[in-house]
Amino acid sequence: MSREMLLMVDALAREKNVERNIVFGALELALASATKKRINDEADVRVEIDRNTGEFEAFRRWVVVTDEEFENPENQIILEDAQQQVSEVVLGDYIEEALEPIDFGRIGAQAAKQVILQKIRDAEREQLLNDFLERKEHLVTGAIKRMEKGNAIIEAGRVEALLPRDQMIPKENLRPGDRVRAWLKKIDRAARGPQLILSRTAPEFIVKLFELEVPEIEEGLLEIKSAARDAGIRAKIAVKSNDPRVDPIGTCVGMRGSRVTAVTNELSGERVDIVLWSADPAQFVIGALAPAEVMSIMVDEEKHAMDVVVSEDNLAIAIGRGGQNVRLASELTGWTINLMTIEQSQQKQEAESSAIRSLFMEKLDVDEEVADILIQEGFSTLEEVAYVPLAEMLEIDAFDEATINELRDRARNVLLTEAIVDEEQLENVEDALINLDGMDKALAAKLARHDIKTLDDLADLAVDELVEITGIDDARAKALITNARAHWFADEA
Repeated sequence: MSREMLLMVDALAREKNVERNIVFGALELALASATKKRINDEADVRVEIDRNTGEFEAFRRWVVVTDEEFENPENQIILEDAQQQVSEVVLGDYIEEALEPIDFGRIGAQAAKQVILQKIRDAEREQLLNDFLERKEHLVTGAIKRMEKGNAIIEAGRVEALLPRDQMIPKENLRPGDRVRAWLKKIDRAARGPQLILSRTAPEFIVKLFELEVPEIEEGLLEIKSAARDAGIRAKIAVKSNDPRVDPIGTCVGMRGSRVTAVTNELSGERVDIVLWSADPAQFVIGALAPAEVMSIMVDEEKHAMDVVVSEDNLAIAIGRGGQNVRLASELTGWTINLMTIEQSQQKQEAESSAIRSLFMEKLDVDEEVADILIQEGFSTLEEVAYVPLAEMLEIDAFDEATINELRDRARNVLLTEAIVDEEQLENVEDALINLDGMDKALAAKLARHDIKTLDDLADLAVDELVEITGIDDARAKALITNARAHWFADEA
């Protein structure tokens, strides 16, 4: 038996192009599986084959657990009982007992053969996958082998890949035998079928296509900083030149549009806008919104958003069909873009100024004139009035030093009083609400003033209700409510 086993291992290793250790490991698992069928299916059996002689030993084993963890005497043993056999044993160790050699018989041998073949098939697939990954091919080219429920199975060399229906360009009619390119989206090692998952709709796909068509990118003279797509219809890419002599947009377009046309043809006619990348976010957004002309921009760093003002004539162009242009520009730049006309911008500024004016008049106990001077000088919060360096405030011509000091003192007293009130409010707030992802103490205190003191209280709110109570934006409100409701679903599970 031992010599036959060694010969079989060597033959399988050569035939399947896998390491001998993998075959030995598969054989050990197969023998262990066959042994379990002869003694007890719930038993834990370990088989060890000598790599030189082919002789093997089988052991039945029990894992050492606590009283609370003990569930199955067939493969578990309590720590106290285990220590009576081996004094130095600890939790997680195994107690083993050697088994007598077993004649597997025809059924046992058949089961062993099936396990061996399956393990070797898995090893073969892993080897093929590793060979493919070593080539670092993020752009996969192959022929469609067959269609399964709308998904395409693609043969890329010796490896099979899956192009799901939802990763195909809409209205694309792919058929068996067609050659296609796609971007390697992910690798699913647990899948029984193709493990390479492809995409033709991902923004990364268009980046790889431009890298193929524009050699200056591979040379490092050009760089694609970001991309956004509405697959099959329109896309935007942001390019940057690392060499002042190279025009990034002209280079990507190519002679008579040859390079961009090649990409468009691959993407079923998808129109591609090439945008000049800029380190200045406002300038980048202006370029991304082309062909619309921007009149002015207000940047809100805290919310990572921009209010972009365009003329009435340009509003429809900036928005695009179905909001496509502004959506792609937002994805390309990573900024939330709020488009508005001049009139809407003025209305928003007046509303914000009115709210700040009311805040200053109420909290600082000043008249409208003083509040307006503070607004005109760029102050919008009590914190700014209280803690902006004194030297900067002294530059306000309308105020003398005594007035400035009085304003600063009033602002600090209000903030201190609010902080004390907030701490008192938080004493009655559930810890889970205070520690909720996305929550902070100031926001929790504001919620407490509206009698929202538990996760369930927050979870019961609608997004617009939370926005009205706190003044936070819709995205943050939605995220907080979703996080607050998470425990409901966990409880159900």
